[in-house]
Amino acid sequence: MRNPHEIIEKNVGLLTVLILIAISFGALVQITPLMFQQQVMEPVEGLEPYTALQLEGRDIYIREGCVGCHSQMVRPFRAETERYGHYSVAGESVWEHPFLWGSKRTGPDLARVGQRYSDEWHRVHLMNPRDVVPESNMPGFPWLAENTLTGEDTAKKMAVFQSLGVPYTEEDIEGAQAAVKGKTEMEALIAYLQSLGTYLK
Repeated sequence: MRNPHEIIEKNVGLLTVLILIAISFGALVQITPLMFQQQVMEPVEGLEPYTALQLEGRDIYIREGCVGCHSQMVRPFRAETERYGHYSVAGESVWEHPFLWGSKRTGPDLARVGQRYSDEWHRVHLMNPRDVVPESNMPGFPWLAENTLTGEDTAKKMAVFQSLGVPYTEEDIEGAQAAVKGKTEMEALIAYLQSLGTYLK
């Protein structure tokens, strides 16, 4: 009689199916309990949805690939909390679509960067990072100071987020274009960065 392990190990199709079943059970055990924890599903106290300008800044953050070098999630380890501040909690990200937690830290984590530096510091840093951090290998983004926003699609973006559960009001959506029109992409990105991590008390 053949060894059952030998049968599985020599049959690639069967081995693949059994691996997928094992991974599925593991995922269910990890994910299912989170779906029933209120602290994971509810926003932290005082959390506000992004303003129209912050929302546009978030899109610029995504477009320019910032998430490729900066994470936005402080892990609950002493080395991280001493450097970046309080560890990230699920309630801060309930209205994030998509999540921008990231996994690579070529640059520092930005989860708690909001209000840590002035708007002018961010402007100089985005124009030429080495003017404020000499050892930085981050590229400059001078074109952000020249590109202006029209706000044509801002209301549509907010309406989509509203349909996903973000509590935007009709007034927010109606005033979205006026709130961003004529602002530079630099202003929008700075507004977004200044909002990060400021709602967790």
